[in-house]
Amino acid sequence: MADHVDLVLDQWRAQRPDLDVSPMAVIGRLSRLARLVDGRLRTTFAAHGLDRASFDVLATLRRSPPPHRLTPTELMRASMVTSGAVTQRLDRLEARGLVTREPSRADGRGVVVGLTPDGLRLVEQTLPDHLATERRVLDALSAREREELAATLRKLLEALGDLRP
Repeated sequence: MADHVDLVLDQWRAQRPDLDVSPMAVIGRLSRLARLVDGRLRTTFAAHGLDRASFDVLATLRRSPPPHRLTPTELMRASMVTSGAVTQRLDRLEARGLVTREPSRADGRGVVVGLTPDGLRLVEQTLPDHLATERRVLDALSAREREELAATLRKLLEALGDLRP
């Protein structure tokens, strides 16, 4: 069975047989896969009134130890959201009553972000659906294949400098 990337590779091999286009087999599939997975995740998050970045902020707070509070800097480092996006997301989540920002007791100039009861409830409701979506995306792979793929992707991420903060 062939996919779209196979078509692209065949075309390049025919037009530029002098080039090794094999990296496109991986990078092209990663790019296409990312778009497809993102679409499915967007649908799941939208069903809960969230987008990916907002869910990531709420989930990052939820997976931090009780009382589920972090500084904006800690939140940025522990989440998959950029620093500029953190402030924007926090503004929106605070307006919805899902997070609070309070002055830091340790540093009067800083703030601490925490989940509200509504924020905790929303992330708890969304998480099982999110995981079910991820499982459906990976249904074509066996447990062993998922483990091998995760290890291979980790190796590539580490080689590109994406290390644990």
